[in-house]
Amino acid sequence: MIKRYRLLLLSIAGFLAASAAQAEQFTVALFTKTAGWHHESILQGVEGIRRLGELHDFKVFWSEDPTRIFKDDELKKYKAVIFLSTTGDVLNDEQQGAFERYIKAGGGFVGVHAAADTEYDWPWYNKMVGHMFHIHPLIQTATINVVDYNFPGMDRFAKRFLWTEEWYEYDASRSDKLHYLLAVDEKTYKPYANWGARGEGKGMGKFHPLAWYQEYDGGRAFYTGLGHLPATWSDTNFLHHVYGGIYWAATGNGFTAQ
Repeated sequence: MIKRYRLLLLSIAGFLAASAAQAEQFTVALFTKTAGWHHESILQGVEGIRRLGELHDFKVFWSEDPTRIFKDDELKKYKAVIFLSTTGDVLNDEQQGAFERYIKAGGGFVGVHAAADTEYDWPWYNKMVGHMFHIHPLIQTATINVVDYNFPGMDRFAKRFLWTEEWYEYDASRSDKLHYLLAVDEKTYKPYANWGARGEGKGMGKFHPLAWYQEYDGGRAFYTGLGHLPATWSDTNFLHHVYGGIYWAATGNGFTAQ
């Protein structure tokens, strides 16, 4: 009887050890609802982030339905919430309140591309994103400058490199705590855009930021303006950049280049 009991305890201990070994680093929610423009690249983005989950051992829950994510009990499951090219008014007042409580409790936010074209009438969200989208010219190739290598996911970029993108022109900074990572050199493309009733865009001048992060209201927020083209989500340097933002938002762990 004692021998059987010991064997049972050993089996339970082995099962628990195996379960612990199989547990992911963390879990993130991937949110892709659009109430405006729907980017063709969203599906490729979902696939790319799922591949990152496989590569870096974190779990991804994807939904376009805010009722499946933006509730207090649900949000507790996630170390970060990713807004992947969301557009327009995607959350109601109750869901907004739940997300604010989540961030204030130490949660993480990752915004990709059109996350800056989302929830213009929610000042708390605008400040968390850091800059909001205004306009963009035609897709063009331009030169990106690395502003800071000392952040996860920045280590594979050259100091200056070519990139083809839908270059968002943003409004003025909504936060004085932003740490910039990437900027586009406006001298290397034509930033002018005219959208009629929407107005004109002439670029942002000498400094045109593309990616940044900040500690925000008890939590962490990362944003990258890259990711418009579907093929971008096959670029390993870009995916590493996105993972860096996810990793930092989920864990708070930094990276020092030298």
